[in-house]
Amino acid sequence: MITAQQMRAARALIGIDQRQLAELAGVSVPTIQRMEASDGQVRGVVDTLVKVIAALEAQGVELIGENAPSTGTGRGVRLREAREG
Repeated sequence: MITAQQMRAARALIGIDQRQLAELAGVSVPTIQRMEASDGQVRGVVDTLVKVIAALEAQGVELIGENAPSTGTGRGVRLREAREG
C-alpha cells in the first residue's frame, strides 16, 4: 500500500510535519510516528492507512506503486534502480 519512506517523502514534498498529517488524517501523532518507523511497508489498521493515504492525496500527493507509471503531472520525486559500478 504505502511504505514508511513514501510517507516521510510525501510529507516533505508538501511541507508538513507529523502533527499536521495526523490532523489531516484524523489520527493520532503516535500513530503517524509508528507508521513512519515501520520497516518497508507500513503496517496498521487498514482504515487508518486509508485515512492517511486519502489525506496525502487530498494535498496533491501521488503515491506511485512499485513499477507503476505516474498518471499525474507536475513535479515529483521517484527512486530508480541503482546503477552498478
